[in-house]
Amino acid sequence: MSFSRRLKEAVAQDEEARLVYVNNFEVERSWAVGEPKLPGAGVSFTGTTVNRMEEMGVLLAEAGDVVILKAPLDPGYRDYLDGLGAAPADILVADDSDPARTVTDDALASPRLLAELRSLADGRTRLMPMGVSRAEEELSRATGLPLAGPGADLAKHVNGKIFSRELIDSVGLRPVPGGVARTVGDLSVLLDRHMADGGRAVVKESLGVSGRGMVVLKDRTAAARLLRLIERRGASATADLVVESWVERAQDLNYQFLVTRTGEVRFETVKAAVLRDGVHQGHSFPVRLSDTVAGELRDAAEVIGQALHKEGYFGMVGVDAMLAPGDVLYPCLEINARFNMSTYQSRIAERYVPDGTHAVAATIHLRLRRQHGFEEVAHALGDLLRMETGRPGVLINNFATLNAAAPADGGEFHGRLYAVCVGADAEEALRLRSVADDRLRRMAEAG
Repeated sequence: MSFSRRLKEAVAQDEEARLVYVNNFEVERSWAVGEPKLPGAGVSFTGTTVNRMEEMGVLLAEAGDVVILKAPLDPGYRDYLDGLGAAPADILVADDSDPARTVTDDALASPRLLAELRSLADGRTRLMPMGVSRAEEELSRATGLPLAGPGADLAKHVNGKIFSRELIDSVGLRPVPGGVARTVGDLSVLLDRHMADGGRAVVKESLGVSGRGMVVLKDRTAAARLLRLIERRGASATADLVVESWVERAQDLNYQFLVTRTGEVRFETVKAAVLRDGVHQGHSFPVRLSDTVAGELRDAAEVIGQALHKEGYFGMVGVDAMLAPGDVLYPCLEINARFNMSTYQSRIAERYVPDGTHAVAATIHLRLRRQHGFEEVAHALGDLLRMETGRPGVLINNFATLNAAAPADGGEFHGRLYAVCVGADAEEALRLRSVADDRLRRMAEAG
């Protein structure tokens, strides 16, 4: 059974159901409104590039499904995906799109699109967001399409890092040394405990996302500074933070599994973060783990999945874990009870990463002077661009983010491309990633 059918069976108990993908990346930004923040975490952040990550859903959906986009696919990118047979689903585009809005908010502001979605309500069609916030609940009401998962309140609850920490402490899985700070006093005690021997500590907001909403404290001076900043909010201010010891030389892992409506837990995949000279290169798969560690991960997935089901959750779950030296596994740093990046690579892995090969899912960051069409990207990558299954190369799985941040009046901007680099082994996949990065940087520098 394909990933798509496994997902549909889990969330709809019908592997032939039709899903309407609403890929509202960084839904945590909605969940975090009004929640306690770390000092400095409220810095203005532009979501224009993040909002165009919704295009990743095109390579996840199957024939018969629907993907909502903020804007049409670049014609060259559309032809490329058609050549791969990678985009069989129907695409609906918002008729009122604002770069600063999520795809869900664009849909809600689009009368034509709402009418098209209402016409899909046949009893077997469900909205499939990346994660459910109030906006996705509103879209469900406006279209008559039921959500393929629990509502916003439960989604926010089970996605908090505090929930993850307390769950792990309660079920007996190995925790990273740490705890939950509900008050400034709790925070002071935890920092003192975990930095007593000169170690570092990590402090996290419960609903931070993508590396924001967390701080690594290198010494007691940094800890004292953070405490002073939080204390300025007043004695009655809540902290609601997670504090954990820094684990040296650990490998970051992410694994995902499905929790069905009936409570069955189905392990899907595990990926590992790749660093080269201290620089993040992407996520690598498949991952070689000892039988013991692999078994621990599956056991942890079962325990966490059952706990989530008791809370009322069903659907996709991604969990961040760490593997410390000596194969010491910390099976849960945080739970993402929603789609994650691994989810969007699931269909790609099934179709374009054959057994016996290796892949690195990478983000390539570029400094651009102007917008570039996909044909320029294809020309820059040349023979590296993967156009057939089984051949080593690079598959572009999101193009819209390249130009999303381009200013209307011209000028330099940051763009990024998402790619899956496939080689005979891990080293070849990383080499392809490096070559792709070099060729695209030369394209950007040429202007």
